[in-house]
Amino acid sequence: MMTTNSREKTIRKVTLAGSAINVALVAFKFVSGIVGCSAAMIADAVHSLSDLLTDAVVLVFVHISEKPQDADHDYGHGKYETMASSIIGILLLVIGAAICYDGVVRIIAVARGETLAVPGGIALAAALLSIALKEWAYRFTARAGRRLGSPAVVANAWHHRSDALSSVGTAVGIGGAIALGSRWAVLDPIAAVVVSLLIMQQALKQIRQAGDELLEKSLPDDVERRIEDIVLQEPGVSDIHHLCTRRIGSGVAIEMHIRMPGAMTLSDSHARASAIERRLREEFGGRAHIILHVEPKK
Repeated sequence: MMTTNSREKTIRKVTLAGSAINVALVAFKFVSGIVGCSAAMIADAVHSLSDLLTDAVVLVFVHISEKPQDADHDYGHGKYETMASSIIGILLLVIGAAICYDGVVRIIAVARGETLAVPGGIALAAALLSIALKEWAYRFTARAGRRLGSPAVVANAWHHRSDALSSVGTAVGIGGAIALGSRWAVLDPIAAVVVSLLIMQQALKQIRQAGDELLEKSLPDDVERRIEDIVLQEPGVSDIHHLCTRRIGSGVAIEMHIRMPGAMTLSDSHARASAIERRLREEFGGRAHIILHVEPKK
């Protein structure tokens, strides 16, 4: 089982790796956008710059969420990680809306007879490099986030992919304008609008998931059934009721009433309850918050 310290180190490692990619891409995109006369690439550079901000959010909030329980936080600090996920989702939504707005404005300008400048090849090269690097960053960040059960890291991974998707739109637009000439430069803003809708869809999904956690939504039905199966494996347990579950950041909280034979000694019932807690923590991690109320079988 991964310790809290090693978990935070792993999160810091993958986040800093993504940040290094973002720093390099931001510099190259701004230079190529200016040299290649590509407004789309400059907008893409701004999107990459936003990734640096979300990396900072993850590092700060995950560090706070890993703090143990204290006098002011009886349930730990896991909700800070959920808060980080919601902040990243909101940033994604704002960025997607901004890209969409810019694309629509440019499409309207073309419809009114304006001509967009044809970007240079360096801008296309920057877009293709961004697609490759940001998809790579998505894969290793998402893999670590799922392995660690960290919603903030998974959300940050999707921010990497949103940047890759944005660069796909940019590459299509720039490539189409270069290949077909200035009359088809409108491909750039059209592709940007399509990509922005994908970004906003993912952002709304993340915001909804974070909202469910902050509003104490129960764990999925299949997870609750798994909890019941684990508890009922313990000899002597005849019934489970008042099962309450929720997520606390990367951990879970489980509370329930269980029935055991009334003639069982307090020592035996305590030992069986402890065995149940141990198996639940083996399944859901050492950070799981578990409360069992034992009642005599009627």
